[in-house]
Amino acid sequence: MNFILQTMTTVVLIDDHVMIRNSLASIINKKEGYQVIFEANNGKHFINQLDPKNMPDLVLLDISMPEMNGFETAEWMLANYPKIKVIVLSMVPDERSIIKMLQNGVKGYLLKDTELSELQNAMDAVINKGIYINAVLYNNIIQSRNESNLLIEQEHQKALDLTEREKEFLRLLCSDKSYKEIAAVMFLSPRTIDGYRDVLFAKLKVASRVGLVIFAVRNEIVKL
Repeated sequence: MNFILQTMTTVVLIDDHVMIRNSLASIINKKEGYQVIFEANNGKHFINQLDPKNMPDLVLLDISMPEMNGFETAEWMLANYPKIKVIVLSMVPDERSIIKMLQNGVKGYLLKDTELSELQNAMDAVINKGIYINAVLYNNIIQSRNESNLLIEQEHQKALDLTEREKEFLRLLCSDKSYKEIAAVMFLSPRTIDGYRDVLFAKLKVASRVGLVIFAVRNEIVKL
């Protein structure tokens, strides 16, 4: 008789709302192949509980927390334990937060009002495929995208057709620099930079800075 060894994915929840943590822990522990090994109310509390002999595979991370917030926690994990996969679960939907978290190695970004099924899909995707973007955010970022092989190839060709200056602009967009600061780095006027942005919006069929960042990451123009 052949036995298949089921690998258990260990999870840590970091959120300062106890009821949210407890509810999530109960739900996740009922999901086959997943186990919550501990909970923390902020980044410092998380670090103090880490056991080098029993490191989590996945962390669900809030942003707004006292003492050590989600940005600081994600940055610390990227520097110290980059193999731990992180999904943000937050009420903060703004572009700068998403980009900053991507810079800090986060693999998924969900809003707290997302459906439970979406959270489960996100966990599976991050563990098995490496990255997941919430569908609501994704649809706001990418105006219309079908995951057919043809459109994926078309997107890749668009990346190949970009000029070196456009690629430089995309790399700078993936930093925390403002458009004005990017203009200074590229020795261009803010109006010219706005022109670069608008041309790329039209060329790449995206509607926001985050959309451009995701395009750059997905097509390996930049690695965050």
